[in-house]
Amino acid sequence: VQLQASGGGLVQAGGSLRLSCAASGFTLDSYAIGWFRQAPGKEREGVSCISRSGGSTYYADSVKGRFTISRDNAKNTVYLQMNRLKPEDTAVYYCAAVKYVCSLSSPGRYDFWGQGTLVTVSS
Repeated sequence: VQLQASGGGLVQAGGSLRLSCAASGFTLDSYAIGWFRQAPGKEREGVSCISRSGGSTYYADSVKGRFTISRDNAKNTVYLQMNRLKPEDTAVYYCAAVKYVCSLSSPGRYDFWGQGTLVTVSS
């Protein structure tokens, strides 16, 4: 059972990146998927989450209108499209799977975590 996050990199402020979270060893459509991030010296924070069906999505206030979460259950993959990136978006981004409902405020509820992918936004 594994989640693989990818797509991070270095981008200038105002640019875009798309993160991917691919699952192996289990069927992703049984889980809601969240994206979290952790900047140096800061606590991990919830960024976005998508329900099992994809019918419900949730975003932190800091990314609303700039980030879009989506999922392709046929490909066993969840995406996070990040537009109009800001230097304060710089962090390691993690995807995680939770069996039932989304929760951006309770990372401890998640069952599986990916290894993280680094996003660096230069000013």
